[in-house]
Amino acid sequence: MGTSTTPWLHPQGSLSDGPWETVVDDSLEGWQHTGLRVAELDGNTAELPAGDIERIVVPLSGSFSVTYAEEDGDEQTQELVGRPTVFSGPTDVLFLGAGTRATLTGAGRVAVAEAPTATRTPARYLPATDIAVELRGAGRSSRQVHGFGLPGAMDEPAKLLVCEVITPADNWSSYPPHKHDEDRPGHEAVLEEIYYFESSRDPGRARDDDALGVFHTYPAAGDDIRIDAVVRSGDVALVPRGYHGPAAAVPGYHLYYLNVMAGPGDARAWVVADDPAHAWVRGSWDDQPLDERLPFTR
Repeated sequence: MGTSTTPWLHPQGSLSDGPWETVVDDSLEGWQHTGLRVAELDGNTAELPAGDIERIVVPLSGSFSVTYAEEDGDEQTQELVGRPTVFSGPTDVLFLGAGTRATLTGAGRVAVAEAPTATRTPARYLPATDIAVELRGAGRSSRQVHGFGLPGAMDEPAKLLVCEVITPADNWSSYPPHKHDEDRPGHEAVLEEIYYFESSRDPGRARDDDALGVFHTYPAAGDDIRIDAVVRSGDVALVPRGYHGPAAAVPGYHLYYLNVMAGPGDARAWVVADDPAHAWVRGSWDDQPLDERLPFTR
């Protein structure tokens, strides 16, 4: 098991609990609004108990069955076709509202994004064919985004905002650096954020333990939050506040991350503020082409 030199960066395995390789929840000091579970299953099961928590089940690699029961409802089973690797394009996902218990079975790696809420909403299956592949940025800032858990793609969650990003080798994402730690309607919303990373030199491989990327966070003002780190498959970065970015895919290795966001406010919206010192970079993309390696698909 690894250890962390900062409360905000956790190496693979350092947050393990039972069948879960990673568990992020409110048992971590200073963490309140988001959660994450990651497991490697090989025909075994992982349980998700009912409670005041909503979830999105995201196959990272492999296929899974989710047997679930909403409050006062009968058991149902949803098959998740999944995908070979996180670099294979979008996967189908399953939203489970608060009050729902579930059992996961299958073979591969699976992530469960979580957010505490007392609001009950119905489950929803979202097939991969309904998930838009969005290409953002340009040049070496080109990246691929699957916004399956964002408003418009999925409106059932009361709190959760979830997406995933693929950054080809040599490229930069989560850039310009931005933050979302102040309540400024129309300009910024308060959101905790989790980054779960995987990296590989070969998009056809589920993950590569030797592969790496780089991640950076820094304080907006009067704070000590900072991450300047190499990140590898299975590592988790927590961003409770402050500016974050870039996430850099170093030469030779593609970088993936799953973002889980939620906050204390009633409005479910991803509204961020760029660091004014670096916001000008967006304008430099206007005369640059998108990276021709994108999109990553099966």
